[in-house]
Amino acid sequence: MGVSRQQAVENRLAIVTAAEKLFRERGVDAVGLAELMKAAGFTQGGFYNHFKSKDALVAAVVEKAMEEGGEAYAALIENAKSSGADPLKYNIEWYLSPEHRANIEAGCPWSVFVGDARRFDDAARDSYAEGLAVNLERFTKVIEETEGISEGSRSKAITLFSQMVGALLLSRAVANVDPALSDEILDESRQHLLAAVETQPEIQASGRSRRR
Repeated sequence: MGVSRQQAVENRLAIVTAAEKLFRERGVDAVGLAELMKAAGFTQGGFYNHFKSKDALVAAVVEKAMEEGGEAYAALIENAKSSGADPLKYNIEWYLSPEHRANIEAGCPWSVFVGDARRFDDAARDSYAEGLAVNLERFTKVIEETEGISEGSRSKAITLFSQMVGALLLSRAVANVDPALSDEILDESRQHLLAAVETQPEIQASGRSRRR
C-alpha cells in the first residue's frame, strides 16, 4: 500500500525538521544522511523519495529556517509594542541574553547558519541572503519607527545587527570552556549597544540643529 500525498508531505517535513535540529547543533557538513534519517524516524533508503540530494535538503532547511526566523522576529517586535516596551532595546536585550545564547535549536537562524552559508549551494545561499535582507529591512523599520527618523536607519540596522550576531557567536564559542568570559561578552556588548541606542537620537537631533 502506497503512502498518501498528505503522509508524504508530513514525512518530508519530519526529515527537514530533524535535519535542521542537527545542522543547527553540529553544522551541515558534520551530519550524514543515515544519522539525520534515523533522527527523523526513517531508514536512509527513503531519503531519495523526498530529496534529490543533501544539497536539496539543505536548501529546504534554510528556506524553512529563514521563514520561521522572520515570523519569530516579527512576533518579538509586536510583543514589545503590545507591552509598551521600546522595540529596539527589547530586541537587543533578547538577542544578547543567556536564554538566546542557549537556544541554538530555535534561535536566530542568521547567526546559527552563518558559518555554513558560504559553503551552501546556490539555492540555499539565495534563501539565506534573501532572508537576511528581509530581516534587515524589518530591523530598519523598527529603528525608523522608534527614533522617528529615516536618514541613516538602514546603516544603523546593518551595524547593530552585525554587532549583535558577532557578540552572540563569540559568547557561544566559549560558553562551555569559559562561562564567565561568555557572560562578559554578552553583558558588555548588550550594555554598549543599549547605550548607543540611548544616545544616538540626541546626537542626530543636535546634528540637525547645527545644520540649520
